[in-house]
Parts: sequence; structure tokens; C-alpha cells
Amino acid sequence: MSSKKYGVLLVNLGTPDAPTPAAIRCYLAKFLSDRRVVDIPPFIWKPILNSFILPFRSSRIAKLYQEIWMEEGSPLLVYSRRQQKLLGEKLADIPIALGMTYGSPSLSQAVESLLQQGIEALIILPLYPQYSSTTSAAVFDGISKILQEYQTIPSLHFIRSYATHPAYIAALKETIEQSFEKHGQPDRLIISYHGIPERLAKMGDIYPQDCKATTKLLSQALNYPADKIVMTYQSRFGYLPWLSPYTDKTMASLPSQGVEHVQVVCPGFAADCLETLEEIEQQNKIIFLKAGGKKFEYIPALNDNDAHISLLEKLVNSVMK
Repeated sequence: MSSKKYGVLLVNLGTPDAPTPAAIRCYLAKFLSDRRVVDIPPFIWKPILNSFILPFRSSRIAKLYQEIWMEEGSPLLVYSRRQQKLLGEKLADIPIALGMTYGSPSLSQAVESLLQQGIEALIILPLYPQYSSTTSAAVFDGISKILQEYQTIPSLHFIRSYATHPAYIAALKETIEQSFEKHGQPDRLIISYHGIPERLAKMGDIYPQDCKATTKLLSQALNYPADKIVMTYQSRFGYLPWLSPYTDKTMASLPSQGVEHVQVVCPGFAADCLETLEEIEQQNKIIFLKAGGKKFEYIPALNDNDAHISLLEKLVNSVMK
């Protein structure tokens, strides 16, 4: 192993500081102002964002966050902090920092804390298994901008994605099999990924290829018929076409095909959050049951389970060899 002093930066998207309209407005303003997330020209997008989206969506989203908020705070931040703590216990001599692309703790705070500890090499681990310009690349942009303020920067090791890592596939397999054992095998296993606009994929974003690669390997690993696995995309925003098939439309159509029991896993989320706990576990369950389905189970994200922390450890160690 190298004698360099390494530091590890875990990065996730971010979350509001509180389940209130004001906090959510502040968070959305940062998130939806990033050109990696919304690449509409600012002179068109800013008036729409400030006059329509922020005033009207903030109150509605606050109510949704209130439904999933944990005693310790936002689920995404709670699980991310647990991941940081547990990974730190496995890598006892290596400083581990947590930063959010949008919100707190900020990327700049996390980078500063690592540099103050005298690190010579920075391992950047975005908690996005599948690469996308809207997530992973936004992390790279943010780190690059921060490091412009320093005269001396550490060597950088950016883990772009881990969509096909054997330990990642094994961890997903384990959680799915645990759900099958508890609830029985479903008529369909839905593998739902966060969507992106179709236009970005046509421009070269490899995200759909990464999602398909994960799905293929997971399908091969499971003792479950591949023809009963359905890959979908969730969380679309706006009126332009996004990657399809859409998760909610799929849920609405399955009961008419004789599907009574579904289980849903969301491999693109390293920690449970609004998009899994509210959109999938609540909204999509209602859609499926109202359409005539009988049983619906959401399979939790990898969160802070042992297999997930072991995966993160392997990803870091692979850089330090």
C-alpha cells in the first residue's frame, strides 16, 4: 500500500436542513440552478424557477418530507452519516469526510476538513453507483471549483462509478433475497432507477448503459426468472421525454397483465430518501394497489448494512493498492 496520506470524501446529492417550505426552497434553489441538473439557458430557466417552481413546489414537497423525516433528521443525511462512521471504523487510519453537492455538510466544508488533516491524496467517492452527468459529473465540477482556491492540491482519485462491481451486485442480491424470503417471490421484480432526460442520453451521457449493466448482472446473480424482472425509471420532472419505461406507468399497467404481487428495488440510491421512501414506497404502492394489485413491497436501499460498508471499503482500498 502507498505511503501517501489518503483522505476519503463521500459525496451524496444533498437534502433540506428541515422539512419546512423555507428550507426546501433554499435547497431546491441550489439544486435546480446547477447547469448539470437543468441545462436550459439561465435567461429562460431562472424566471420559471423563481416565479413558479420554487413558490409552488416548496410547500408541497415540505409535506412529503414531513412524512419520511426521521428523529435524527433527513433519511439521506442520517444514512450517509452512518456510512461515514462505519467506513471510518474499517479504515481507522484514514480520515473520512462527508459532503453534499447541494446543502449541508457542503463539499467545501468536507474538502477543507480533509486538507487541514494534511492529506496528500484525495479519494472522491460519489455515492452514485451508475454514472450520470447530472450527478457524478456535478460532483467533479464542484470539487474542481473548490480546489481552485488552493495553491497546493492533493492528487485526486475520482471513482466515477461502480455499477458492475462484484461486491455491489452481491450486496443488492443479498437484500433482494432477504425480501423474497420474508415476503415470498413476487410476480415481478421491479428495478427502478432515477431517470434523466432522454436528450442527455442522446448527447452522450452513459447513465442508461450503466443502469442496464447493473440490471443484467443482478439478473444473472439472482435465482429468479429473468423474464419477470422489469427495469424502469422514476422521478421524471417537467414535460420533455425522460428515459422510459416510467415506473409509475408500469405500476398502473401491471395488474391488467395478471400481476398481483410486486417488489421494487432502487439500485441507484445508496441511501433511502424522498425518491424511495415517499415516491416508491408510498406513491407507487398506491398506484399499483388502486390498479388492482394485491401485494407491494419496497426493498430498502443498501444504506448502512454490512455488505454496503464492505463494498465502500473495497472501492477505497482498490485505489490505495
